[in-house]
Amino acid sequence: MHSTDRLLGAAAAGSFAVAAVLGLVVAPPDGVQGQAQRLMYVHVPAAWLAYLCFAVVLVCSVAYLVRRDLHWDRRAQAAAELGVGMTALAIAMGSLWGRPVWGAWWVWDPRLVTTAVLLLVYLGYLSVRGLSDDRAAGARRAAAVGIIGFVDVPVVHFSVVWWRTLHQPPTVLSPDPAPMDPRMAAALFVAVLAFTLAGAWVVRRRLQMLAADDGPVPAVPVVAPAEPLVVAPRSRA
Repeated sequence: MHSTDRLLGAAAAGSFAVAAVLGLVVAPPDGVQGQAQRLMYVHVPAAWLAYLCFAVVLVCSVAYLVRRDLHWDRRAQAAAELGVGMTALAIAMGSLWGRPVWGAWWVWDPRLVTTAVLLLVYLGYLSVRGLSDDRAAGARRAAAVGIIGFVDVPVVHFSVVWWRTLHQPPTVLSPDPAPMDPRMAAALFVAVLAFTLAGAWVVRRRLQMLAADDGPVPAVPVVAPAEPLVVAPRSRA
């Protein structure tokens, strides 16, 4: 394992330990939602990391279409896989959080619906890669989906501002952030840092696996030009 991977892994593990202490011990429970609010320290960082992953997919997809270099496609694929996992985790944590607060596991709320659409879009992104045996063709299709699909990311984020919703407004990434207890803010910040570091570690490790699966680019054989045929003149008797 590369030294950078070991450093990232250690930093992520340490950050998770600190976040667990801050979120479970130091930060107080919410005055209205009670202990269920502590799910925020997983739900929000998972959503943030999903946003970040899909932004990486967008940038790397554009870079692939411009450069036609499969290194960029591998970066996009690794980020998309993690983003799909984090989106699913955010939905699961939101469902667990919503049950005691809203009285239901799922409601047809704009934030929930647009997030579910986001998950389906990037599952489709991963699926289109297998539609052809041509690696480059699959990469081109995936890049198109990765670029178009990113449109849903700001829709998900601002859905709680644009439409009436049960979901609470943005806590941090908002033009008018709501006040938060400093202990809660510290726990949330460290949790976001831990998820980001762990995400970077996962993507780096996945890139190594994808590069190994693709193997080295086969060298094009160089054929030496044929020497001209020299015909010796006939001797005259």
